Amino acid sequence: MTKEERNELIARYAAGYDEVQAALADFPADQLTAHPLAGKWSAAEIVQHLADSEMNSAIRLRKLLCEDSAQVQGYDEAFYATRLRYNERDLAPALLSLQSSRATTMQIIQFMTDDDWQRAGTHSQSGAYTTTDWLRIYAAHAHDHADQIRRLRAALKQ
Repeated sequence: MTKEERNELIARYAAGYDEVQAALADFPADQLTAHPLAGKWSAAEIVQHLADSEMNSAIRLRKLLCEDSAQVQGYDEAFYATRLRYNERDLAPALLSLQSSRATTMQIIQFMTDDDWQRAGTHSQSGAYTTTDWLRIYAAHAHDHADQIRRLRAALKQ
């Protein structure tokens, strides 16, 4: 990956929270837990997932940077959604968590060297896992879920 490509992904990662906020703008508050698309999460579930995922991603990057042969643990996202009652919880703390996790992680990213971008470990579910893999995944993650929220809003209007 070139430095330019990496910088584009970093900028995308940095914009993730704002993208989610924009997707939630004017979303009907009484419909945040609705499931207008069969088999898909509600907007509330997506936001709670993003908060949990972001906490996991923050730890993953730190492990990759600080531990030789870091072991990154996967988790069952669907089980988290059910067990942690995503559809029953207030969204405000989850949004703050997403915003704060991204902000503190961006502080770390800004100091990463070319050597740091070569660090690697092992993901329990997908095998070899580098800091660059991490960036590719999480640069897109919030944007992908923001698009999912937009699809939910469109489905509610139909």
